[in-house]
Amino acid sequence: MLVIGTANPPNSLSQEEYTDWYFRVTNSDHLTNLKDKMKKICHRSGIKKRHFHHTDDTFRDHPELAVRDQQSLETRQDILATAVPELAAEAAARAITEWGRPASDVTHLLRHAHARSRRRAPRAKDLAENNPGERVLVVSAELSLTLFRAPQEGHVDTIVGQALFGDGAGAVIVGAGGDERQVF
Repeated sequence: MLVIGTANPPNSLSQEEYTDWYFRVTNSDHLTNLKDKMKKICHRSGIKKRHFHHTDDTFRDHPELAVRDQQSLETRQDILATAVPELAAEAAARAITEWGRPASDVTHLLRHAHARSRRRAPRAKDLAENNPGERVLVVSAELSLTLFRAPQEGHVDTIVGQALFGDGAGAVIVGAGGDERQVF
């Protein structure tokens, strides 16, 4: 790995604030038992701050996103179709800037937005090692809006995911057989 670049949406909440915000935007303050559990998970997570693409306005404009059983796939996909590429491009630009070489020196681009593409990093390594001088830009972005759901009794898994994940993107440039310094 030659360089790393990251990007986060500008909206953020401290982990301490997040539970109250989450239960408020999902109109779930009445679920005090789940709220207490989520506060404990957040406190024990070691996470200090998380970034999000979504805001209060997102849920005001699209209330179906905060209701557990509402049809919202199309709305989510519309939001993700714009936000994920923008965040990924920002991470890629930061990696290229940190690298200090022109983007045209990148010979391969591998991207993914979800865990189903786990083979991307080994593929980048294989490309770089088997083709000295090649430079592979690997970019990944995730938005937690994909799985954002209101809490529900009997579904502790929902609050665990909400307590741990935020939004962000990362990019690495992988290469072998050059005069560049490897960071890892």
